[in-house]
Amino acid sequence: MAPKSGRLGCAIERNLGGICHMVIEGAFHWTSISCADSLLSMNAQPPAANLYPYFVRRDLDGFFGLFVDNLIQLLLILTLCSSPYLCGMTGDSAYLLYRHILPGAAVSILIGNLFYAWQARKLALATGRSDVTALPYGINTPSLLVYVFFVMAPAFKKAVDDGLAPVDAAEAAWEMGLLACIGSGLIEFFGAFVADAIRKQTPRAALLSTLAGIAIGFISMTFALQIFQKPLIAMLPLAIVLITYFARVPFPFHLPGGLISVALGTAIAWILTGLVSAWPDAPQQLKDSAMNPGAISKATEQLGFYLPIFAGPRVFARLMVMSNWLGMLTVVIPMGLFNLIGSLQNIESAEASGDKFSTRSSLAANGLGTISAALFGSCFPTTIYIGHPGWKGLGARAGYSTLNGIVVTFICFTGAISLINSLIPMESGIAIVLWIGIIITAQAFAAVPREHTPAVAVGLFPAIAAWGFTVTQGAFFKANGKSLFDLMKADPRANVSDFVLHGMMSLQQGYIFTCMILAAISAFLIDRKFVTAGVWSIVGALFAVVGLTHAYQLDGNTVDFLFIFAQPTNPQGALVYRSWDVAIGYLLMSVAFFTVGWYARGRELGEMEH
Repeated sequence: MAPKSGRLGCAIERNLGGICHMVIEGAFHWTSISCADSLLSMNAQPPAANLYPYFVRRDLDGFFGLFVDNLIQLLLILTLCSSPYLCGMTGDSAYLLYRHILPGAAVSILIGNLFYAWQARKLALATGRSDVTALPYGINTPSLLVYVFFVMAPAFKKAVDDGLAPVDAAEAAWEMGLLACIGSGLIEFFGAFVADAIRKQTPRAALLSTLAGIAIGFISMTFALQIFQKPLIAMLPLAIVLITYFARVPFPFHLPGGLISVALGTAIAWILTGLVSAWPDAPQQLKDSAMNPGAISKATEQLGFYLPIFAGPRVFARLMVMSNWLGMLTVVIPMGLFNLIGSLQNIESAEASGDKFSTRSSLAANGLGTISAALFGSCFPTTIYIGHPGWKGLGARAGYSTLNGIVVTFICFTGAISLINSLIPMESGIAIVLWIGIIITAQAFAAVPREHTPAVAVGLFPAIAAWGFTVTQGAFFKANGKSLFDLMKADPRANVSDFVLHGMMSLQQGYIFTCMILAAISAFLIDRKFVTAGVWSIVGALFAVVGLTHAYQLDGNTVDFLFIFAQPTNPQGALVYRSWDVAIGYLLMSVAFFTVGWYARGRELGEMEH
């Protein structure tokens, strides 16, 4: 007999999955089984259903990977939003985090996780396969950072400068974040109806190379650095993960490798904590790896029961005043498109792994998840995560997605996020996410035609530049001395360790689009499709002129988008770069491709005549 928690999880997945399906697919009259038929077929348990259980042992490994990823985003929200210099949600304003933002985030994550678990089960039953893996889903990290720094923080600062009390200023920042979130959700939702056409016209190398670039820098490299930041805690869990997924050695009692790695890392951390407390003169490496027992009692103060509160009236009230949202369209539009294209690439990655999901319903669910986040108090869009091949390689199916949604909802509704962080060191679980980044990168080269692998390599450059600039920018912030603006003002072509800063900033702006454009051009040239490569070059020129790529404004150490007709946020103090020269470069490339295509076509016709 299944445990009660298992029956509850299955019931929630069936019911909410059916609701999501009815809203997302039934509303658009797509050919599919109805919600009622779906539930009846599940209750009837046809033979094919036995091949795809609601939860398998390897779902636990997948859960640890996805949960660690989601937990990092939630902790990032707590850290940034509670800063008195950014959003001011601390002290009397902390209720905005625990009563609104975190419960709202839980609503969106639960809806998305259950929908994608249901979607995977539907595909498995339709195809008779037992190896379908649900699309991973959670809070979008780039949007989280951008919305805090470029929407919420400016709104908080303006409110304080206008004389509002700190609590009222924090509320103003929160409400502007809700507007940005719902704007992103609308772009994602309506983009679902055109994304499939984009996908069909884009080479797989162009879609997967972007993910590989992100995986190398923002996933694998980031977590590799964290592992060697605290090697005493993290290296043994890394060994367990590599044994589990590279050597594929089973552990006694069929224990999941992810569970063992987290347990061992946590045990080591607390053993070191005890050792340091008994040894005052312990080496610094031991002290750096110790946990903070005092953080546990402090974290328990936030425990409670926080149900989501509908924030629709606040959102609509803000929407009625155009001046509230007109200025932030320069942030919301590029980030909405960024999320849309990123999710599209992740769907392509899933298909390359053998799981072909509906593009339209997958993206529509993603958009509805973000809209629901805003309507229930969260300022941060959700997205289909990068890494489906990694979770598939872990052996996860649909249960990991369901379990993640339930657990994240529980900790957000109870305010237990800080408590978990005080008990379990992050380093004990990051090896799983590192492995996922490795598999994403490997797939980008393995899942494209062999002759297109150079195109994948070309598409890596903008994403690697974005990661490199993130590290450089962080160093300047931390140095608290000469800013990037000071350096670039003195020498616009300045370099750091022989890396040209202007080129790095230009290449990283809108890098998800630049990765696609450069990889697509390369793939079509390999196929000798010169005209199509020229068309993609023109697309690159248009994006550069509009400001979706390459253009930027630099104020201090902060780099932001700069659209074609937009004025810099700080006209007197910002360094402005409008990328018309890059656009001309793309146009020159297109002329070259069209000319060579015309010449090659003429030669082919001449050879045919002779």
